[in-house]
Amino acid sequence: MQIQIRYFASLRESLGAGETLTLDTPLTVGQLRDQLIARGEPHAGALARGRALRAALNQTMCAETAELTLGAEVAFFPPVTGG
Repeated sequence: MQIQIRYFASLRESLGAGETLTLDTPLTVGQLRDQLIARGEPHAGALARGRALRAALNQTMCAETAELTLGAEVAFFPPVTGG
């Protein structure tokens, strides 16, 4: 199953704009995050569990329990404040 991952704001600076991943088994957004962290640096630091991050699945905000589907687009970004 192939998915697209997008990174925004400070994550984009650390990890680039995004990547395409092929998954052998279905995952949740949280499991995907853990799998990316397990790669080591720079993913481990940028996506660390101690960091507050938001996720969107197919351009809709989601919880880490959201399940990925074939062709899904997952975006990770830090919380944003407006002014």
